[in-house]
Amino acid sequence: MARLQIVVGSTRPGRAALPIAQWTFDRAVAHGGFEVELVDLEDYALPVLDEPRHPRMGRYEHEHTKRWSAKIADGDAFVFVTPEYNYGPSVSLLNAFDYLSGEWQYKPVGFVSYGGLSGGLRSVQVMKQVVTTVKMMPVPEGVAIPMVMHHLGDNGFTSTPIIDAAVPVMLDELLRWAGALEDLRHNPPPPPLPPMPPPGAPLNVFPAMPKDREGELT
Repeated sequence: MARLQIVVGSTRPGRAALPIAQWTFDRAVAHGGFEVELVDLEDYALPVLDEPRHPRMGRYEHEHTKRWSAKIADGDAFVFVTPEYNYGPSVSLLNAFDYLSGEWQYKPVGFVSYGGLSGGLRSVQVMKQVVTTVKMMPVPEGVAIPMVMHHLGDNGFTSTPIIDAAVPVMLDELLRWAGALEDLRHNPPPPPLPPMPPPGAPLNVFPAMPKDREGELT
């Protein structure tokens, strides 16, 4: 069974992302097509990106990165629960995403967004451009929650029939894409070549280059 991770895409105190993600988790469990896990960014306490090497290399120095990498590598599909801040996603979600590269490859992602009149859709449009750069497949189907404060109370998040109906459509597509991309996930491309050093940089600070590229350093 494919493993679906519901990512709580905000760490802001009092965040609406947590009750909405918990509601999404319950709906995904009821769907029955996945093994479902709730992944909360707050539990990983990732600082502003502090890895010296490009994430494509997968050579992480910090324990918080290694822990985050192991968690995301275990997923087959994702739902990002994201607010909209200034027409974009939360900095915490972007930062967590940028820590990794290969761990995201060939995995579908859907979005549950929330906000005011737009329902957070502008943040989703930004994230769709970002996720494709690491070979993720963002599904068009998603869940948008407009005027989110009207749905929050002492009992958490309260949905509507229209919002409820959008969830299984998104999950069905995630399941289809998770199956379609399975072979690619199990047969990833070869590791990338190290990035070229900037002009004038000492060469000994970079990993050894393959023999057929040594001439490019002259």
